[in-house]
Amino acid sequence: MLINCFFCLRQNKDYTADWNKHANRTRKLYTCVIALVLAMIQGCANRDKISQALYIKGDLVLDYQPRSNLVRKHPTPCKPKYPIIDVHTHFSNALSPAFLIEKMDALGIKAIINLSGGYGVKLEEMLEKFSHYNPDRLIIFCNLDFSKIDDPDFSEQMVESLRAAHAKGAKGLKIFKTLGLTVKDKTGQIVAIDDVRFDPIWDKAGELGMPVLIHSADPVAFFKPTDRFNERLMQLKRHPDWSFSGADFPERETIIAQRNRVIARHPHTLFIGAHVGNSAEDLMMIGRLLDSYPNLYVDVAGRVAELGRQPYTARKFLIKYQDRVLFGTDRYPGKAVQPRYKIYYRFFQTDDEYFNYYDHPFPPTGEWKIYGLFLPDTVLEKIYFKNAERVLGLRQ
Repeated sequence: MLINCFFCLRQNKDYTADWNKHANRTRKLYTCVIALVLAMIQGCANRDKISQALYIKGDLVLDYQPRSNLVRKHPTPCKPKYPIIDVHTHFSNALSPAFLIEKMDALGIKAIINLSGGYGVKLEEMLEKFSHYNPDRLIIFCNLDFSKIDDPDFSEQMVESLRAAHAKGAKGLKIFKTLGLTVKDKTGQIVAIDDVRFDPIWDKAGELGMPVLIHSADPVAFFKPTDRFNERLMQLKRHPDWSFSGADFPERETIIAQRNRVIARHPHTLFIGAHVGNSAEDLMMIGRLLDSYPNLYVDVAGRVAELGRQPYTARKFLIKYQDRVLFGTDRYPGKAVQPRYKIYYRFFQTDDEYFNYYDHPFPPTGEWKIYGLFLPDTVLEKIYFKNAERVLGLRQ
């Protein structure tokens, strides 16, 4: 058949001409298709290069640090309207108490609480150096030794540790986020926050009048895939160990539920949810918890970024729950990296708009700005110091 077709083409010049035209059109079409495919491949390659720029320090996105041209209404406050009690700081034994007091005076800070007091010998050294220097201004919270979780008498040991810490001057108990997230027993199982072995400890804290400041879970973004949809992508690329996404970790909702059950089971123990209960992305939910549990308070440490991007909701929340919110920064006075206090004062006291929540080359949390809340003075007083005085039983 092919031979016949070829013979016909050889005999019919008109048909041959038509065939040549068709072949030319086909070649042009193939050429266009190939060019399109190559362009798509190149486009994908370029897109990958742009995506990679998100992850490579010094490249396109990380180099982009725009500065707002908005004219400011007033300068950043150097001191707060009222004295501050910072219930959420961390510092080591290497610091000088005189240095801290000097920086506190310069920033208008009445007292600070170090949540990294430790236990045993470390706690004794911390209390001796700081609390004995000025017990009204340098306050220490103790911690628990989770490494003893498999001991048959774990509960009794921790209760005695708490009692001894209180007797020596510790004012409260700090629970780090490792409980419920990474602390494991000898079987390899993650120890839940509401594990019954901790019940006597919570009860003892209530009996001693020691508030429990508890850090449970972390921001929502830390439990989501580290991809282009994650609102803290840049932060997680800088700190990949802060990502708890995947099967190796419990679900965030599971951890929060464990904490809530503990608060409900121990109504005579006062709990402070660190970082707005680690749910500043959902203030309605935190409001429901505060309504349900009279023994729950929250601090604002390290969450000005979250509160400041939702100023209308945050302002209403803080006014409504003004008796249940405590001031905190997650830093300490005089810390060179990310000095937060003046930014906090600006956030709570002024109506400034669209400003950085950080003093840093890059946003430490998310890629956004914040807006001031200009809280009423009566609310500022409570959040800044009055609530902390009441909760901690401090002298006014």
